[in-house]
Amino acid sequence: MVTTLVGSLIILVAFFIGVAIFLHFVPLGLWISAMAAGSSVGIFTLIGMRLRRVPPGQIVMPLIKANKAGLNINVNQLEAHYLAGGNVDRVIDSMIAAARAQIPLSLERSCAIDLAGRNVLEAVQMSVNPRVIETPVVSAVAKNGIELKVKARVTVRTNIDRLVGGAGEQTIIARVGEGIVTSVGSAVDHKDVLENPDHISRTVLSKGLDAGTAFEILSIDIADVDVGRNIGAQLMTDQAEAEKKVAQAKAEERRAMAVAHEQEMRARTQEMQAKVVEAQAEVPQALAQALREGKLGVMDYYNMNNILADTGMRENIAKSSPVSIKPEEPKR
Repeated sequence: MVTTLVGSLIILVAFFIGVAIFLHFVPLGLWISAMAAGSSVGIFTLIGMRLRRVPPGQIVMPLIKANKAGLNINVNQLEAHYLAGGNVDRVIDSMIAAARAQIPLSLERSCAIDLAGRNVLEAVQMSVNPRVIETPVVSAVAKNGIELKVKARVTVRTNIDRLVGGAGEQTIIARVGEGIVTSVGSAVDHKDVLENPDHISRTVLSKGLDAGTAFEILSIDIADVDVGRNIGAQLMTDQAEAEKKVAQAKAEERRAMAVAHEQEMRARTQEMQAKVVEAQAEVPQALAQALREGKLGVMDYYNMNNILADTGMRENIAKSSPVSIKPEEPKR
């Protein structure tokens, strides 16, 4: 009796284990749901998904959603996209949204966008509801040297055809900033820009800044324009200060050369004076030698002394200040 009971329990446990293994490899619930929704998914196809380690729920539920939306999609396409690393549910949602908005979007294009790393559902939503991108403050200088700080708002929508390989938002912001700088820089007076800020929008928009990007620019609106510094005056001041320093450096160089020249002339004068003193010291010896040799007489020597004394006296009179002589008043 006990042996029969134990055998029955073992058989019952083995049955439940077998049923669990069968239900794991054969998702009857998904198969019934697909049949009820009118999506033909074979039971062996579901078993093959299990063997290929593809979650049947992530394939069957998007398939049911697509068939209910009227999209012609089969299981193999969804399974291939999943095995490639894509998001099947997001691809189906994007295709349904595109179909409702009457935007042409094929499964191949949607899968390519998803595998490229972009959010295809967000791209479709942006095509329907354009997005506003606010640029940072762009500093530009007009021709009169006045700085203007401009902030713009760019309204864009997704271009589905250029979404794969197209540039992103940062490229749009950079190009708009470049266009603002060019437009303000070509203005003669900053007051012209302040009076007509829409001129910047028209100029920038006419440049075709959305070429090669994943977006289409609908409008560019100038949100704010502020007057900054007088860059032209500041540059002129800096230039004048630089020229002043250069002139000071050249003047200092000339002064140093003049001082060096003066010191050189003083050195030469001192050298000449030293030679004169040396020559004067040799004069008495030469006179004594001439007297001894009879080349100079005593009277000649005295006459020479008289001439020297007379010359010295004349020099002293010339150096002294002249005495002013007042004319005599006529007698009455």
